Amino acid sequence: MTPETFAAAVAGRLIVSCQAGEGHPLRDTAALTRMARAAAAGGAAAIRCGGVGGVPDVAAVAAAVDVPVIGLTKNGTAGVFITPTVEAARAVTAAGAHVVAADATFRPRPDGRALAASIQAVHEEGALFMADVSTLDEGVAAAAAGADAVATTLSGYTRPHPPPDGPDLGLISELRDALPDALIVAEGRYHTPESAATALGAGATCVVVGTAITDPQWITSRFAAALAPS
Repeated sequence: MTPETFAAAVAGRLIVSCQAGEGHPLRDTAALTRMARAAAAGGAAAIRCGGVGGVPDVAAVAAAVDVPVIGLTKNGTAGVFITPTVEAARAVTAAGAHVVAADATFRPRPDGRALAASIQAVHEEGALFMADVSTLDEGVAAAAAGADAVATTLSGYTRPHPPPDGPDLGLISELRDALPDALIVAEGRYHTPESAATALGAGATCVVVGTAITDPQWITSRFAAALAPS
C-alpha cells in the first residue's frame, strides 16, 4: 500500500479502533476480530487494532477484513508504550498490518533508538507509518522524519493532569496549517458523530473512533449515569 492509496481509502471517512485492555470483558482476540468485521460491514474505512493484544490481534484482524489495518502493540501504561521499539514495529508489520501506529512524542524510547529508525524499519517492510503525537512540534518532527500520517492520539495524555473531556480540535487545525499536504488523523475522545464531523471541518483527513463504538462497558456506563437519581 502506498501513502496515496491509503489516503484515498480513508479521506473523509471513519476508522474504527477495535481494542480492549487487560481485564476488560472483551479482551479476547476472537471477540475483537468479530468486532472489526462488524465495523467494516458498517462502513469503517480502516481498522486500528492490536494494543495489549499485540501481534495476534493484528494478524487475526488483517486476515478477517478487506479494509486497511492499522496495527500497534502496547507495552505497559507509562511513557512510550505504543509500538515502542523498532522490534515491535517490525513485528506489527510482519503480522500483516498495512500501517504501523507508534508513539512519536519527544519522550525517550525504550530501545534508545530515534523515531526515524522505526519509520525506516516499517518502510523497509513495505508498510506505512502513523505517528501518534501530542503536540504540534511532535507532529511536524514526525512528518520530517518520514511518517506517512500524523495522528492526534496522544494529545492530553502525556502530561500529569487528566486529559480534557473533548477532542483537541485546535491541534488538528495547527497541524493542518503547518503540514498542508499531510495525512492528518483525528483521534482521541471523539464520542459522537457530530464531534467526528467537526474534526473534518478543522482539517483532519479522517477520524478514528474507538471507545464510543467498540466499548459497550463504557457506553452502558454513560447511559446508566444519565439515568441515575441526582
